[in-house]
Amino acid sequence: MSESKLAGQFFDAAIGLLGRVRDEEAESIAAAGAAIADTVAAGGRLFAFGAGHSSLAAQDVVYRAGGLALMNLMAVPGALGVDVMPATLGSALERVDGLAGAVLDSSPAKAGDVLVIISLSGRNALPVEMAMNARALGLKVIGVTSVAYATETRSRHSSGGFLRDHCDIVLDSKIAVGDAELEVDGIEAPFAPASTVVTSAIMQGMMAAAAEGLLERGVEPPLLRSGNVDGGHEWNGRVMAQYADRIFYRH
Repeated sequence: MSESKLAGQFFDAAIGLLGRVRDEEAESIAAAGAAIADTVAAGGRLFAFGAGHSSLAAQDVVYRAGGLALMNLMAVPGALGVDVMPATLGSALERVDGLAGAVLDSSPAKAGDVLVIISLSGRNALPVEMAMNARALGLKVIGVTSVAYATETRSRHSSGGFLRDHCDIVLDSKIAVGDAELEVDGIEAPFAPASTVVTSAIMQGMMAAAAEGLLERGVEPPLLRSGNVDGGHEWNGRVMAQYADRIFYRH
């Protein structure tokens, strides 16, 4: 069977985006990693949030082999996307005012912690208010978003602002508005979104920078090992016991 031309074009587009992020966001990713390292070294906690498909990149750094054990998911019931029926409910919840404040108020997050908020468009009420409320509580907010949306679309929040306007550090995914890399004659809609690939890479790059920063501070990074390698469960048990007061996905 011959190769798919369109599949190759998608890989080329994704690789190009990854290259841009590596080159253009290097300082911001390093700063985000340093913020996480500072928080871990100071005894703080780590949280990640994303709604809809943006939640995939948040989940990818929680309880993950090779990842920091201290990263917790800031979950908003129904907003993870396809975990509810109908799936369109998740999109509707992203536009509900006041939901983010209620979630934060009932979460273990407190001043001095870090919250990574992932939102491709950064225009809906939920991620915007999550950032605003988190900063008001004294958390450091790292936003992962496409800055293009803030210049080419309108905010859906009453303030008129986007996620990027309420973050301490912003990481730009470089994804074009619409999140589709391919257009072909004969197919009416653009297709082949790359935001998950790129955003997950940004998150893992940030985690690598955080591990590097902890090493520089003389702190052993609290990393998890794969449970499918010999000794992995025992290793993870020790890490989780040592940091039990900062790990909330076991409760």
